[in-house]
Amino acid sequence: MRLDKWLRRGAITAASLVSVAGLTWAAFEAADRAFPAPLPEKLAVSTEVTDRDGQLLRAYATPDGRWRLATTLDQVDPQFVAMLVAYEDKRFYDHAGVDYIALARAFTQFAGNGRIVSGGSTLSMQLARLIEPRESRSFGRKIRQIFRAIQIERRLSKAEILERYLTLAPYGGNLEGVRAASLAWFGKEPKRLGVSESALLVALPQLPERRRPDRNPAGARNARDRVLARMVTAGRLGEMEAARAALDEVTGVRRALPALAAHAADAALRSRPAESRHQLTIRKSVQEGLEAVALEAARKLGPRISVAMVLADAMTGEILGEVGSANYFDPSRSGWIDMTRTLRSPGSTLKPFIYGLAMEEGLVAQETLIEDRPADFAGYRPKNFDMTYQGDVSVRQALQLSLNVPAIRLLDAVGPQRLVSRFRQAGVTPTLPVGEAPGLAIGLGGIGLSLRDLVQLYTGLSNGGKAKVLRDGSEAAAPAPLANGMVLEAQAAWQVTDILAGVRPPVGAAPRGIAYKTGTSYGNRDAWSVGYDGRHVLGVWVGRADSGSVPGISGYESAAPVLFEGFVRSGLAATPLRRPPSGAFRSAHGDLPVTLERFVSAQAGELAPAPRAIAEPAPRIVFPPDGARVELGAATADAIPLVLKLQGGRAPFRWLANGKPLVEIERRREAIWQPDGAGYSTLTVIDAAGRAASVKVFVE
Repeated sequence: MRLDKWLRRGAITAASLVSVAGLTWAAFEAADRAFPAPLPEKLAVSTEVTDRDGQLLRAYATPDGRWRLATTLDQVDPQFVAMLVAYEDKRFYDHAGVDYIALARAFTQFAGNGRIVSGGSTLSMQLARLIEPRESRSFGRKIRQIFRAIQIERRLSKAEILERYLTLAPYGGNLEGVRAASLAWFGKEPKRLGVSESALLVALPQLPERRRPDRNPAGARNARDRVLARMVTAGRLGEMEAARAALDEVTGVRRALPALAAHAADAALRSRPAESRHQLTIRKSVQEGLEAVALEAARKLGPRISVAMVLADAMTGEILGEVGSANYFDPSRSGWIDMTRTLRSPGSTLKPFIYGLAMEEGLVAQETLIEDRPADFAGYRPKNFDMTYQGDVSVRQALQLSLNVPAIRLLDAVGPQRLVSRFRQAGVTPTLPVGEAPGLAIGLGGIGLSLRDLVQLYTGLSNGGKAKVLRDGSEAAAPAPLANGMVLEAQAAWQVTDILAGVRPPVGAAPRGIAYKTGTSYGNRDAWSVGYDGRHVLGVWVGRADSGSVPGISGYESAAPVLFEGFVRSGLAATPLRRPPSGAFRSAHGDLPVTLERFVSAQAGELAPAPRAIAEPAPRIVFPPDGARVELGAATADAIPLVLKLQGGRAPFRWLANGKPLVEIERRREAIWQPDGAGYSTLTVIDAAGRAASVKVFVE
């Protein structure tokens, strides 16, 4: 009786197939128009965030909780595609949706054995089942699949059919598509699949839950081996190659999909929620290195401590790596808070810009002596970090040791408002206490800046004085370039860099050839370190996201080691610091003019002695005028000298070009200067009474 039943079922099935195949073309056209295939132009796929080279940084599950990554054929190993077609549908490129030979064989085997021996579904029919899932198996459902497969073939190319299948095929759990499966089961993109891995991914979609490697590794291995055996029979693999692939272990671990640059990825989704693919300026290898450094450092520093890092290209402003927290998924460290954008006190990290402005003004040179003693600035009494004082120190020593009092002396001379104005010119707007104007306290961190702000300012030091707007690609629109961007003049930027390049590395760190500065905010709440070479700037913040105090934390001890390790683990080649611009050099103290030997500030309790009366008016340079462009052929071998003229002053006169004294002391009010190159230069004259005048000119 059972044999009769199977034969009767086979006859009915065969008759059904004949009826489908015998449909007139007109009838099919009518049915096709009446019941179009549900083929959306765009599949609902996971949102992806990629790096600058298209490598996946982070993926987001679909609204229904599926990991379904869009897949194109060029993202998959061609050997895998060949194995898939050979195993599932060897006449894929020859049929129009239905392989009647395979169907007839399958139904004949079913009729003769009472069970399914081999399937007859083509890849087009399987795609039809994926886009229109059936609730149960039946011959009516099979007929519907056949109809849909023919419709699909009429609308899509063979390549498009394969790509949709590779995007939608089930691979166990909530994994759909070969890219999600390859990343979850092997930790790699399907472009890099090996023979054993390809065979397993060919086998999984038939029974994805029964063959899941994490739940049934034996079943997964057996299914893989059957695919390998079939490939040998089909001539796709040699016996030895298949035997070697069969020796590979089947992984029993499901990996998490990439979640790199999590904060930047979230920002990209917020700015452009309708897009399914976002490309950042980040470089994946750099990001992986920085995130590893941040996580390791936070674990060493202790519980509740977080680390943030930003690495940018100083020439373009593009961010190559950014870590918003030590671990995005760690609630104990408030990992979800992006500390690269959070306003904090920058400590002493702004001091280089104070010294740079003072050098621009001609107030100090590197070897100018300056006092590090207790001082009172109209009630503001800065103290050094270690509560000790060094007495007379050079400007170079004062900046390298990060002494507070000398920095405030210079800030008092150049003016806090001017410092803030330069920050704004560089595209950074600091946050001040409500209703307060910039005061001397900003020199020691009394201002609100983010880590990104600091890195943007320091791009100016690395880039010859001109800052670049930072961007990581998450913005809704590309930021406008800065109109000027000058945070310091080129010569002052080089002088500051020359000083910072001499700061000794932290204990245990190998020299890197970078210039860097550290800072610690009041109450040990924030530790900073910002360093740069001739191309890249890396900023590091260490602290607690809740602004809690961390006893013992400091920029040099806590953040600087992370900075140096971050440069190493970024994988970026070191770029030499910029060469000095024309006219820039470091003078020994004995070569300084009298006005630069010592910096003297007038302030409460330390008033400078009143100058004695001088009959002659102060010196004034009348040629060249300030801001003039002078054509001397400076770029040629026949460059001509420039005649300098002044009025007033008491002879003799000493002339300086870019801080370097000319050879002779003149009693006349004229001098000859031979420029050593094209570009901006500062000319200064000092009379016998120590009075000075300066002009800036551009030599062509």
